[in-house]
Amino acid sequence: MEREDQLYAPVKALLEAQGYVVKGEVGAVDVMACRGDEPPVIVELKLRFSLSLFHQAVARLAVSDHVYIAVPRPTGRQARRMLRDNLALCRRLGLGLITVLPDGRAEVHCDPGPYSPRKSRKKQQRLLREFQSLRGDPNAGGATRHGIVTAYRQDALACAAHLATVGACKGAEVARATGVARATRLMASNHYGWFARVSTGIYELTEAGRKGLADWSGSWEDTAPECR
Repeated sequence: MEREDQLYAPVKALLEAQGYVVKGEVGAVDVMACRGDEPPVIVELKLRFSLSLFHQAVARLAVSDHVYIAVPRPTGRQARRMLRDNLALCRRLGLGLITVLPDGRAEVHCDPGPYSPRKSRKKQQRLLREFQSLRGDPNAGGATRHGIVTAYRQDALACAAHLATVGACKGAEVARATGVARATRLMASNHYGWFARVSTGIYELTEAGRKGLADWSGSWEDTAPECR
């Protein structure tokens, strides 16, 4: 769809099927629908999700609690995520969401109303574990995900630094020297390609591991535990 007015007919048909009288461009409102003595339904039409669309729809909440935004159904590789994220935002703001399909059908994804999201204890505990496992404060808030120092990477760097110093040794010895309880499991999984198993339970540092130590030296030197 290339014009906002192409959204009007599908949205009007959807509302009329529910017994509303629908009119377009009423004052500053794109679509207004009335049914008996009920509060009016307001729909703002746009060709894509945008911050200005949400600003506009929120402003309409001063007129009615029944405010929808209507956009063409997203397409492309990120369509599902785009729809999911904006649906969550609509629910958070108390807005309804309508999408219009290429065949002219309009779909309601959520209706306006108060929203009380359920807290995810599992996600909270995962964040708290990561917070508590991080040594120091190695990342500047707002940094991109590329180059982020995680607790797992800190543990891998601790193991790599120990092997770089003493050479190949048992995982249990690495764990004792670095304080990384999961050292053997971490080196066995070898997520970064830094470790090679010499024999049962014994690991050495690879060239990739030496490069990793060099690449992450700035973050590593400030946060590394003392290796005994």
